[in-house]
Amino acid sequence: MSPEVLETLLPAMAEVYGNASSIHHHGQIAKQRLEMARRQVAAFLHCDAREIVFTSGGTESDNLAIFGVAGRGGHVITTTIEHPAVLNVCGQLDVTFVGVGSDGVVDPDDVRRALRLDTVLISVMHANNELGTIQPIQEIASIAKEAGVTFHVDGVQAAGKIPVDLKALGVDLYSISGHKLYAPKGIGALYVRTGVKLRPLLFGGRHERERRPGTENVPGAVALGRAAELASPLASEMRDRLEQGILGRVPSAGVNGSRAQRVPNTTNVYFDGIEGEAMVISLDLKGFAVSSGSACSSGAVEPSHVLMAIGLNRERAKSSVRFSLGHGNTVEQVDALVDAVAQSAAHLRKLSPTYA
Repeated sequence: MSPEVLETLLPAMAEVYGNASSIHHHGQIAKQRLEMARRQVAAFLHCDAREIVFTSGGTESDNLAIFGVAGRGGHVITTTIEHPAVLNVCGQLDVTFVGVGSDGVVDPDDVRRALRLDTVLISVMHANNELGTIQPIQEIASIAKEAGVTFHVDGVQAAGKIPVDLKALGVDLYSISGHKLYAPKGIGALYVRTGVKLRPLLFGGRHERERRPGTENVPGAVALGRAAELASPLASEMRDRLEQGILGRVPSAGVNGSRAQRVPNTTNVYFDGIEGEAMVISLDLKGFAVSSGSACSSGAVEPSHVLMAIGLNRERAKSSVRFSLGHGNTVEQVDALVDAVAQSAAHLRKLSPTYA
């Protein structure tokens, strides 16, 4: 969490203890803070506050969007590089998975060709969590609108890293997660365009305009609202410095996916002859936290489904590592990371039976 968000969260946890659905004084204070947070998130995403539904995070937002539209039947289209929160939901439905190119970007025409008369939903992520590649959301939104199909976007990896204007994008549903914006874990939101019919996942009270029952997490929403208010797009200079440093010092390494259409903080690098997990452990011992795939899939022995989807063979996919930077990182940290990667690569390759 950012210090400013933490400063907002702690008093809310201590003082805003009323139920936002109660009509007494404490409940009305909670309601006021909840609605202020809703307006802050709406301003961040360029939409109406009434279109924001607070959830427990990106996974719930994705599930609510997909099952809320397609849960009663109908055909769904998604891509092969989605986060498990989308892939595993769509896997429960009648789904067509559309592939991507070696750059990690889906062709909108492939989405158009996958349309059927019974298609009710298209779900395509805004930015990929492993590659950082940005998808052509506006073009796909136009295709969906022309076909009369609801369009959901998993925006967890995009919001706060690049500008997001939902009215300009033309999407119907958009998921975000608080901890990607320097807010706490356990809070997120789903944008539901006015007029979109959404069946709730849970059943109980009439909270969130009957779209998500349960007593609202007011402190979490307050923190997310503050984080949204503070959010500013990241610059790509440090990511580029990291890439150039690694590629300049480590032979037989390269960047996976598009180097043009991507968020400014993420890079995915392969190191031939090195197991990605070994690199992750080596860098962890040197004080750097990186990953060899989605954090939600850590511990999996299979190579990343995203890297396999862009055409990498198993060996190269398993030799790849994702590096992500944030507002708190410094040039000095980036340079130290480059040194650590170079040292780790040299050491691990001496031990590698496959690297010549």
